[in-house]
Amino acid sequence: MEITRDTPLTDFPGVGEARARKLEKLGLSKAGDLLTWYPRDYEDRRKVHTIRDAPLEGRVCVAAMAAEHPRLSRVRKGLELVQVKVVDNTGALHLTFFNQSYVERAIRAGEEYIFYGTVEVQGRRRTMVNPIFERAGTQSVTGCIMPVYRLTAGISNHLLASLVRQALPCAEGISETLPQRVRQARSLAAAEFAVKNIHFPQDEQALDLARRRLAFEELFYLAVGLSFLKDRRDQGGGGLAVPPRPKEEFLALLPFAPTGAQSRVMDEVAGDMASGRPMNRLVQGDVGSGKTVVAAYAGWLCAGSGCQGALMAPTEVLAEQHFKSLSTLLAPAEVRVGLLTGSMTAAEKIKTRTALARGEIGFVVGTHALISDGVEFANLALIVADEQHRFGVAQRAALAAKGGEDTPPHVLVMSATPIPRTLALIIYGDLDVSVIDQLPPGRTPISTYVVREDKRQRMYGFVRKQVAEGRQAYIICPAVEENPDAALPGEESPALNLKAVKTYADKLQKEVFPDLRVDILHGKMKPREKEAAMSAFARGETQVLVATTVVEVGVDVPNASLIIIENADRFGLSQLHQLRGRVGRGQHPSHCVLITATHSLEAMERLHTLASTTDGFKISEEDLKARGPGDFFGNRQHGLPQMKLADLTGDMRLLSEAQEAARELLEADPCLAAPENRPVWERVRRLFADTPDIFN
Repeated sequence: MEITRDTPLTDFPGVGEARARKLEKLGLSKAGDLLTWYPRDYEDRRKVHTIRDAPLEGRVCVAAMAAEHPRLSRVRKGLELVQVKVVDNTGALHLTFFNQSYVERAIRAGEEYIFYGTVEVQGRRRTMVNPIFERAGTQSVTGCIMPVYRLTAGISNHLLASLVRQALPCAEGISETLPQRVRQARSLAAAEFAVKNIHFPQDEQALDLARRRLAFEELFYLAVGLSFLKDRRDQGGGGLAVPPRPKEEFLALLPFAPTGAQSRVMDEVAGDMASGRPMNRLVQGDVGSGKTVVAAYAGWLCAGSGCQGALMAPTEVLAEQHFKSLSTLLAPAEVRVGLLTGSMTAAEKIKTRTALARGEIGFVVGTHALISDGVEFANLALIVADEQHRFGVAQRAALAAKGGEDTPPHVLVMSATPIPRTLALIIYGDLDVSVIDQLPPGRTPISTYVVREDKRQRMYGFVRKQVAEGRQAYIICPAVEENPDAALPGEESPALNLKAVKTYADKLQKEVFPDLRVDILHGKMKPREKEAAMSAFARGETQVLVATTVVEVGVDVPNASLIIIENADRFGLSQLHQLRGRVGRGQHPSHCVLITATHSLEAMERLHTLASTTDGFKISEEDLKARGPGDFFGNRQHGLPQMKLADLTGDMRLLSEAQEAARELLEADPCLAAPENRPVWERVRRLFADTPDIFN
């Protein structure tokens, strides 16, 4: 069968409808998809050991002959064992296979095989459990650098590697999309070589060449696309020029003096809004740095020129909190602040919508309800998106569409996720970046402790002490409900021992805090249930809130002075820092307790890093080194393309090369109209397909 890039995977041997559905979950439906399903790691299986010399650490290849016919035994229903002894001239190795009855027929006495697995010593015997094996001399999964792919339930690495190997001939004659002069100037490998060697590299050098070419390509197309985004903004319809006003008038409304950083960012915002081009600015600031004051200033400027502003928040509770604080702040300046959320009554919604359409509301705060049909503005000139990564490009654009076609509104996005500046410039490539890098004076410092399981009872006592003083506590769990993964015999399930919100809250209420009010909050609850739980905690009715990371963004409870994070080693540093920011919002001393049972020195080091500093930017740099950009890239910014291969921590030099190449190309051909550059235009258009109107 001749395989082309459009050949459906159901045409491949061994792929029936059931397997095809599982592969579809990974986004794999045809042969061409396999070529870009890049390995996440590699195993070097080139060195083959004797039984006696095989290292006892890690997985290794051992060449040996089957000394007997394999023995199949059924231990109980659902558990079959195949056992076989293999030998070479240095000793014997005893193999055990769980639930792989085919092995009894696959291994023949007297034949030589290569076995790949972990060698262990049990008494005087050397053993191996569930090794991969193949007959010596017909090697395809041993004697090579083997790719390791991201998988889904029911799809093994062996199967996926086999499918990729069958699809690789499609890479022959693959068309080049990178212009030749770009490839030559940067000494980049050909596309065909890169695709073949990223999956099955001849050696380390070939793998390096392949990875460099493909990572450069991703970063290059990203850079070109972001240039188009920025140009579209710079050359698009002129923004409404909002004239400046004396800043002292706004500062007089504040109950405190702003920090130098807040004042600087206010000036940047005022400059943008008066410039005549649409503002598109990201304001980054650590938890509690005062980003809302900057949003209020932008809204005040807008209302002063007879225009309207809208602030979109990710939760109803947060929207209500913004509404209250902005109403109080802006009332003396005669700016009417409105609220629009999904749970308001029909009559309340109609009243707010009517006032918006008439221009009677100067600044409206809401949730996704703001972008629903039927919401019209008289003169929308400003959009503020709080916690930008929860919305993304598409929703921002939907709200922007509520403004006039000729004068797109100014856009201000706020994020409390501290992102290293270099990374922020990539992720938010269509935005200017402002950083509020000072905390207001008087913020309550948060003491952070790393605690082992043996101190649990003392920790419960500390919760009681805080509640007795009138405070409240969060307890954060990594799972919603207990759901241990099925583990092979002898393996520990990674889901075991994880604290789950439902069962843990139940146990706390019945056994630990029967006299306190314990409530739960997690992402699987209905929106109304979530809002009710958050509101009850905000009002002080709940004393202990057991939750998942759904509280990472949202409720502001000044009375909460303690946050306990269970299985803290399971979270990224930046996420732990965000969670820690839920406390320390009132005048009471606040505490963050990180509970862990980990034996990993590396994990303990990371937790102690968090305990030693409250600088969000320093923490995010550490997190980036430890975990890579997954926490920041992709999920954080829906609408911009995900990187399949490029690593924004390790590839900063390659990134700057790609940006330089993109700049040179666009200077020479701004519209990519030249025939040799059309493939770049097509590729970027496909890459940014989810980003609204980039090429309109």
